[in-house]
Amino acid sequence: MVRNYLKIAWRNLIQNKVFSLINLLGLSIGIASCLLIFLFIMNEYSVDQFHRNRASIYRVMRNIDEEGKSISVAYLSGPYGPALLNDFKGQISRAVRVRQTNALVTSQNKSFYERKAIDADPDFFQLFSFPLLRGDAATALTNPGSVVLTESTARKYFGSIDKAFGQLVKLDKNLPLKVTGIAQDVPTSSHLSFDLVVPLANYKADPYMTQWINNAVFTYVQLAPSASLAQVERSLPGFMQKYMGPVMKQFGFRFSLSLTPLDDIYFEQGAFDNLKHGDKKVVYLFLSIAALILLVACINFMNLSTVRAMERSREIGVRKVLGAVKQHLVWQFIGESVLLTTLSCGLAVGLVALALPAYVQLLGQPIQLTAYALPITLFLIGIIVVTGFLAGSYPAFVLAAFSPIQALKGKLRLGRGSTSFRQVLVVIQFSISIVLMLGMAIVTRQLHYLKHKELGYNSAQTMVIPIENEDIYNFLTQRKGDLLGQSQVSNVSLMSGEPGGYFDAQMFDVEGHDERWRGRTEFVDFDYVKTLNLKIIAGRDLSPAFATDSTQALLLNRTAAAKLGWTPQQAIGKWLKNTLRDSTRQTVIGVVEDFNFLSLREHIEPLVIEPSDDQRVGLVRLKPGDVQAGVEAVTALYAKTKPAYPFDYRFLDEQFDQTYQADLRQQTILGVFAGLAIFIACLGLFGLASFLARQRTKEIGVRKVLGASVVSVVALLSKDFLKLVLVAIVVASPLAYYGMNRWLQSFAYRVEVSWWIFALAGLVAVLIALLTISVQSIRAALANPVKSLRSE
Repeated sequence: MVRNYLKIAWRNLIQNKVFSLINLLGLSIGIASCLLIFLFIMNEYSVDQFHRNRASIYRVMRNIDEEGKSISVAYLSGPYGPALLNDFKGQISRAVRVRQTNALVTSQNKSFYERKAIDADPDFFQLFSFPLLRGDAATALTNPGSVVLTESTARKYFGSIDKAFGQLVKLDKNLPLKVTGIAQDVPTSSHLSFDLVVPLANYKADPYMTQWINNAVFTYVQLAPSASLAQVERSLPGFMQKYMGPVMKQFGFRFSLSLTPLDDIYFEQGAFDNLKHGDKKVVYLFLSIAALILLVACINFMNLSTVRAMERSREIGVRKVLGAVKQHLVWQFIGESVLLTTLSCGLAVGLVALALPAYVQLLGQPIQLTAYALPITLFLIGIIVVTGFLAGSYPAFVLAAFSPIQALKGKLRLGRGSTSFRQVLVVIQFSISIVLMLGMAIVTRQLHYLKHKELGYNSAQTMVIPIENEDIYNFLTQRKGDLLGQSQVSNVSLMSGEPGGYFDAQMFDVEGHDERWRGRTEFVDFDYVKTLNLKIIAGRDLSPAFATDSTQALLLNRTAAAKLGWTPQQAIGKWLKNTLRDSTRQTVIGVVEDFNFLSLREHIEPLVIEPSDDQRVGLVRLKPGDVQAGVEAVTALYAKTKPAYPFDYRFLDEQFDQTYQADLRQQTILGVFAGLAIFIACLGLFGLASFLARQRTKEIGVRKVLGASVVSVVALLSKDFLKLVLVAIVVASPLAYYGMNRWLQSFAYRVEVSWWIFALAGLVAVLIALLTISVQSIRAALANPVKSLRSE
């Protein structure tokens, strides 16, 4: 019987090529889209899952209470780790500190600039499951004069891991290290990434390792099997009061500690740790899109299978007369649905294999199809079972319920309820498509607004040069005059953070204020305002012409002055004292107009601009004209200093793409999947229009004989579908408005959700639907009525 069912199912698929192709293509695209999204979600949730001890590993977070909200930061100072290990004996079994850094490594008279170097405690390879191909995980980092390379790094330096083991390399031109371990390359599914690991003991005298107030390392702890997370966290306030109480009282900070499970670090937002992170909101967005696209594809199948009932009515009548029971017919039609879904899954896998390279590039992260072979197989089986049964169940029961007498007489008609249900499905299809279309339009408009918003500073033709080593520092400080002497260079300035970068938050004593005040800080040289072309709205700029400016002067932005209760003019002459730096009071000599030095997701905050040698980045503004010539002039001047470190730079106006990289990817992905959803919906509409035109062949013939024009016939066949699309617009618009309005709330600066976006999306949807329907409607309207009536 099963064999007979399969034969009949296959013959029906072959006999009705157009409907089968539409169903097969729609389901294949829907399943392929779901599979791509499934791979992304699997990839996101696989991060850090390879660590054996992951259930007991936590990262210690420093929480800062500011203006009623808590901000979590991943960086701690060096003393935290040993103190936690000492004070929580029996509860914390390991504490490992990790510092991100970069290094110049010299090997066999060749130098390599490594941007993914880390300094770590000796237990690093015992806490984390990064396997060593050579060396002992327990001892590889115990000697300060040791280093562990990854497999790729070892091959790059020495040609093979065997040759690398035991060799000497030199770090930053002066620290000799012996290769005591070769680690497997770090998996892409790790929030930590490195090419070499250096013992942190080499830097034990550095201020961030000795002073509690300085922060530069991550601290990971492993809880003992008998320890309770809740119990440890209850004791953390006492720990902070013991070690940081006097410091917090002295400087006016309010700190607390918390523990983030290793499994949650990847999805942690706002940790300011410069590590690889994901966003659960994006995962949920993708999951929703997958469900919606699959629903659209299933609706296609249900609609087209139901309308084909008319063509199979006599087959059903003959089967029932010959003794077929309803249950057998139901399984026959569900079997056909499962068969078509299985074929669609096979085609979907092929589509995924073809699309994967472009998809990986779009996501910006590697995905290996073979790495998820078992989950993919289970996923496809689930799709076959769920989609095959759900999408095939309604048409199966409708078809199996036909009266055999009516079917054999050819008088069978689908009931009004069936037609209404089919119309509801079409409305759902186009509602989903319009929601995705509106989402894409609003995301695109918001990102366009962000990209072209006036930020309050000039970012054009400005090179951003990170100060990551002594060669760059010496070049920018000692050769600044030579840089300004280049014909292509306009301004040069050194500062602690470029706009869009990181800005410290520090506490100040303020004239006329009893409580300490928090403000963002920017440490600069005297050329900062000129280089960024900021506007002075009161007072004057910092200047070397005034001897006291280097130690006793500062600038505020407009927001800082307002927060302190001053107008820009009133702020001039007032004093502030940075509690973290020294006891010198600094006088406000100028106020600059507000500029967006943070992301546009955030409102402009108070900013204090102080002269200081705390310089972490340099800006070189080039004159208008040949930018490439300017870059070449700067790099050539740097080369004359005979540096060991390479020259690295980017342009300030490229900061947009980096800051909103995730949003730009979401925009593209949303556009792709919205297009696929619309395409699938149009496939279904095309099939329904084909069926309707074929069903009304005789009516069209009679109308044409009686003088009906082609236009009137096309309007007759199109109007019912267009009504459904209009209903879909009405349903989709409030849903899209609610969802996108919530998304826009994450931006401090955002566009208004205007009515014309909905009108435009609705017009596009109507035009797409009209174009789809018209193909069949015009064909039917142009048919010879004589042939139509004769065939009847």
